[in-house]
Amino acid sequence: MSQFRSPDAFERRNNAAAVKKAMLEKFRSATQDPDLELKRQQRLAIAEARNERQAKREAEREAERKVREAEEARLAAIEAERQAKLQKEAEELAALEAAEKAAANEALLAEQKAKRDARYAARKAAKKNKKRGY
Repeated sequence: MSQFRSPDAFERRNNAAAVKKAMLEKFRSATQDPDLELKRQQRLAIAEARNERQAKREAEREAERKVREAEEARLAAIEAERQAKLQKEAEELAALEAAEKAAANEALLAEQKAKRDARYAARKAAKKNKKRGY
């Protein structure tokens, strides 16, 4: 029966270096593989196509947003014009009502003055008749 022999530090270091060297060789051989370069080129082409599609979609969205904003601005301008027109009509109506009210007030004052003048004239006439005695 053979005895179990544990490796010493020197052997462990040599084994670790050999494993590292083997991994490095494996990596180097993989980077030299022409299929790997072909796959990388394909991935780059796919990524570029994806970026182009995304840029195209973003440009379309931007164009749609600009059209939508232009339409909203046009509708806002129409609404502002309509509001201004309504405001102007309301001001004209208020001015017309104020003028009618002022005219009615002047007519009422003139009527009241006429009645007052008539009463004054009637009193004066009655006073005159009383002085004369008939």
